[in-house]
Amino acid sequence: MKVEQIYTGCLAQGAYYIESNGEAAIIDPLREVQPYIDMASKRGAKIKYIFETHFHADFVSGHKDLAEKTDATIVYGPTTMKLGFDAHVAEDNEIFKLGNVEIKLIHTPGHTLESSCYLLYNEESQEESIFTGDTLFIGDVGRPDLAQKIATDLTQEKLASMMFDSLRNKIIPLPDHITVYPAHGAGSACGKNMSNKTSDSLGNQKKTNYALNTKLTREEFIKGLTTGLTPPPGYFPENVLMNIQGYNPIDEVISNGTRKLSITEFEAAMVDTNTLIIDTRNEKDFVKGFIPGSLFIGLDGSFAVWAGTLIKDINQKILLIADKGREEEAVTRLARVGYDNTIGYLDGGIESWKEANKSIDTIKSVSPEQAFELMNKENLTVLDVRKVNEHTSEHILGAKNIPLDYFDKHLTEIKPDENHLVHCAGGYRSVIFTSILKAKGYNNLINIEKGFKGIQETGLYNISAYVCPTTLA
Repeated sequence: MKVEQIYTGCLAQGAYYIESNGEAAIIDPLREVQPYIDMASKRGAKIKYIFETHFHADFVSGHKDLAEKTDATIVYGPTTMKLGFDAHVAEDNEIFKLGNVEIKLIHTPGHTLESSCYLLYNEESQEESIFTGDTLFIGDVGRPDLAQKIATDLTQEKLASMMFDSLRNKIIPLPDHITVYPAHGAGSACGKNMSNKTSDSLGNQKKTNYALNTKLTREEFIKGLTTGLTPPPGYFPENVLMNIQGYNPIDEVISNGTRKLSITEFEAAMVDTNTLIIDTRNEKDFVKGFIPGSLFIGLDGSFAVWAGTLIKDINQKILLIADKGREEEAVTRLARVGYDNTIGYLDGGIESWKEANKSIDTIKSVSPEQAFELMNKENLTVLDVRKVNEHTSEHILGAKNIPLDYFDKHLTEIKPDENHLVHCAGGYRSVIFTSILKAKGYNNLINIEKGFKGIQETGLYNISAYVCPTTLA
């Protein structure tokens, strides 16, 4: 028996490959399915099942394409949803044979109604591991507010109560030695406080995961689970619908998106006011020169998540600027979160644009030391575009927190005719933020290179640090 976790850092997502005696199963596959097919083929195995833990919101699963390419059976937990493809809707505790092992579906509603875990029994019929999807993370559990977008009669409190029962009645009674393999780790928006670890023993989780504390009452559990939830990214409901109803084949999406466009063709496509240019290069290269109006989202950061968060229309027409050889990667990673309407990339990239003497825009970017001089000399306002919790933890004294996630709610707080310094944690999000506002006519933003990390390293700034309150004896 083989169990392999296939972890994708950009989405903080774990897919799984299970194999026994020439038969394989994939749990929660990503949109691009060829790697799973190649993996099974190389090992002489046939993919028999595609197990889905739930209707994912944060990415488009590859279940439909993988089933069409392999004749594998798609399996979901109990659901009344009308699916746009053939699938087996399983019953609670249904057993699936895979070679010499067995996999049991355990229905665990709470994150969503159909959420299910898959318990793997080894060749000796002993519980080996459990694939928990978004029911149980390492250090956390799935947020209970996403299914409200699909079923209006649900509330996050109702789902949290279901989660309480699922954990108490289905997960906690399982033996301590089994390994927990979740669908996500730290960085995913599907939970609040996930660990950087991507697996753990169930016994350790019973000791350390607040949600598995059996001393919590139902009311205490519900309050803890529903407190502090931030609004999910806008693309989540769209991804859920794609996962339920189906989508265009990934091969077709990649073929359309990787069309090589000449400067003339690229400019013709730019004329369409509904077309967005995404520049996927490194932020240091972007600030030195880019096509006016471009949105920077670099491939070397959380590309798919930020694309999904900031591009409001999932059917948005997209043109790409990319480093040579990374065009297909950009198209694929956009498709992972449902953005299937990439229409091509500029042949020769930004260099060909410059060589043709086309218009170029830049962003002023300074070192943390230079920013400190400007801040004091010109009394500039500092805009901190990190998340609220990052800002609360530590920030430059006097800095204004405008989280990139919700920048549009704060535009009135920024005066276009005034200079502002902008920083994030490391220099990636601040360039995204500045590129967005630059396209909107804010021409006086100055990016701080290296972000808050660089700011701290200088030792020049007055840093306000959060002090955890203590109880005096």
